[in-house]
Amino acid sequence: MFRPQYFLLTVILCFSVHAFAATQVNIVGLFNNKALLMINGNGPFSIQSGQVKRGVKLVAANSEQATLVIDGKRRVLGMGQTVSIAGNAKPSGNEVNRPLHLYADSRGHFFGDLTINGASLKYLVDSGATTVAMNSADARFARIDYKKGRKGRAKTANGIVDVYLVRLTTLKIGSIVLHNVEASVIEGDSPDVLLLGMSAQNRLHMERKGPVLTLTKKY
Repeated sequence: MFRPQYFLLTVILCFSVHAFAATQVNIVGLFNNKALLMINGNGPFSIQSGQVKRGVKLVAANSEQATLVIDGKRRVLGMGQTVSIAGNAKPSGNEVNRPLHLYADSRGHFFGDLTINGASLKYLVDSGATTVAMNSADARFARIDYKKGRKGRAKTANGIVDVYLVRLTTLKIGSIVLHNVEASVIEGDSPDVLLLGMSAQNRLHMERKGPVLTLTKKY
């Protein structure tokens, strides 16, 4: 249903969080001295340079990028990019496993950011992938000792390559936390973004309404 043909463009990722949890900001429009922002799933807000909205200050903007100050941290983002800045307080129990809302890009694909071993990786929702799948560079970035996994072989655009089946101790998607998730690490640079395959999707209730895909943890 969500299997892509091309890895193109960007996604708007929005989800509600508590005031002390991470602040999520998405760039959905860029102009000279003005930007359209989604903040924690709300908006879009039109903000002029120098203005502050919900704790997010727009320092400068042009047609290519915006400079923001979010919870005291300076970030530069391009069109369609997302940033999540953690707050200072530890989230309370009711902030864990809250529903996550993904917004489709122009091709109907759903992208987002997840965390493995503290490393942030971009992912693509892909029901055609049996497991969570990533390339070896992303696995090393996430400090996964994948060569201890069960080894196999797979055919890719780059020919026959080694594949390692591993278990991810913790996979965090927004505030949704999954444990002991089966994953495949493919030697080389394919896929170019992590694929959120069925080993994770089977633990989620997924509901699409128009351009919005809502993920809720089953168990």
